[in-house]
Amino acid sequence: MSKKTLKLHDIFLRKFLLLFLTIFLLLGFLFYFWIKDIYIQQTKVDLLNNIDILSLQVDNINSTDKLAKDIKKAIHLRVTFISDDGKVIGESDKSYVKMDNHLNRVEIIEAKYQEYGSAIRYSNTLKKDLLYVAKRFNLNNYNYYYIRMSRDIQLIKKEFLFLSLKIGFLFFIFMLGAFYISLKISKDVQDETKEILDFLKNLTKQTKSIKIQSSYSVEFNKITKLLTTVSHNLSKKDKQKSKYTAKLKLSNRQKDDIISAISHEFKNPIAVINGYTQSLIEDKDINSTIRDKFLDKISSNSLKLTNMIDRLRLSIKLDENKQLSNLKNCNITKLTKEIIDDLKVTYPNRDIILKGDDIKIDVDKTMMVIAITNLIENALKYSQDNVIVVFNSKSIDIIDSGIGISNNDIQKITDKFYRVSSNGWNNSLGIGLSLVKSIMDIHKFKLEIKSIENEGSTFSIKF
Repeated sequence: MSKKTLKLHDIFLRKFLLLFLTIFLLLGFLFYFWIKDIYIQQTKVDLLNNIDILSLQVDNINSTDKLAKDIKKAIHLRVTFISDDGKVIGESDKSYVKMDNHLNRVEIIEAKYQEYGSAIRYSNTLKKDLLYVAKRFNLNNYNYYYIRMSRDIQLIKKEFLFLSLKIGFLFFIFMLGAFYISLKISKDVQDETKEILDFLKNLTKQTKSIKIQSSYSVEFNKITKLLTTVSHNLSKKDKQKSKYTAKLKLSNRQKDDIISAISHEFKNPIAVINGYTQSLIEDKDINSTIRDKFLDKISSNSLKLTNMIDRLRLSIKLDENKQLSNLKNCNITKLTKEIIDDLKVTYPNRDIILKGDDIKIDVDKTMMVIAITNLIENALKYSQDNVIVVFNSKSIDIIDSGIGISNNDIQKITDKFYRVSSNGWNNSLGIGLSLVKSIMDIHKFKLEIKSIENEGSTFSIKF
C-alpha cells in the first residue's frame, strides 16, 4: 500500500509541532536547572546584602541575641551570631546557650578563609533543610565574629517553582506566538502554491498566453515570472502549431485539388486518344482521310499530355532549384511569332496581334517559350476577342478583353496550385502562372498583373 501524500501545509504543520514540542521540552529542562542555580545564587546574594546591612547595626557583641530576634520578626529570616572561636552568641529561633560549637560548620570554615561561606544542609534545630550564608566581620579592630543567615529550602523551592511557572508561561506564549506566525506563513505559502497550481491547471487547458505574478517573496516572484514565460512560449508554440496545422490542411486541400485537376485535365486527352485508337482498332477498313484525321487527333492530344507533364516536372524542378538555366541572346519578338503560329493550330479562329519592334535579350529560350505560351494561352482561354502582344525595350505586355480577375485573386493567382473558380477563371492545373513567376525569378524579371473584372487583363513581363 502506497504512503499517503500530504499537502505542503499539513507537512509544515506536523514538522513545526514536532519542532515546537522538542524545543519546548529541551529548553524547559535546561532552563529549569539554569534558573534554579541562578535563583539560589541570587538568594545567597540577597542574604549577603542583608548580612552587610545587619553588620552596620552591631556595636556590641553582648546585644547580638536581641538583635537577631528583632531581625527575625522584621524579615522572617533565621539569624545567628557566632564568635571567632565558634560559640553561638546570638540566635533568632532558639536559645543560643545550649547550642553546639559552630566552628566546624562548612559555611563558617569557608567564611573564615573566603569572602563568605554557604551551605545547604539539614538543620537539627529547626528540623528542616536550610540554605546557610555566613560572613566574617571585625568589631573594634580586634574582635572577630560571624553573622549567619539562612532560608528555608522548601520556601526557596516554592518561590522558584512559581518563578519557573511564570517563565514557562511566558515562554509558552512566545512559542505560541511563533507558532501562529509560522501558521500564517504556512497559510500564505499554501495560498501562493494553490495559485500556482491553479495557474498550471489553466495552462493545460488554454491555448492563449496567461500571466501570473507574486510579490510574496523573491523565490515566488522568480517562479511566477518563469511560469509566465513558459505560458508565453507554449502559447507561441500553439500558434505555430495551429499555423502548421492550417498549412497542412491547405496543402492537403491543394493536393486534393491538384489530383482532381490532373484527373480532369488528363481525362479529356486520354479519352480522345482512347476513343480514336479504339475506332482504328475496330475498323480495319476505315477511310484513309478519316484515319489520318484520327491519328492527327491522337498525336495532338498526346502532345497536350506531354506538355502538361513537362510543365509539372519543370515546376517541381524549379521549386527544388534543380533546373539549370542556359541564358543566350535571343530575339524575343521572333520567338513569340513562332509561339503564336503553334497556338493558331489549337485556336484557328482567334487573332493574336503583335505590336512593337524586335527585342533581343539574354534568356533561357526553352523556359521563355513556356512562360510566353502560358500567358498568351491564358488570354485566349478567358477572352473571346483578339489578344494583343506589345513589345518594347522594358517589357512584353499580353492584353486581353476577357472576364478579368478580382483584386483578391490577383494577390494569390501566382501561388502554386491556386485555382480561381468563383468567376469561371480556372487556370488549369494551377501551376501555369506559378511556373511563369518562377521562370521570371530565375531571369530576374518581374511578372506584373493588372485586371478589371468583366473588362480584361494585362500580363506584363518586366525586364
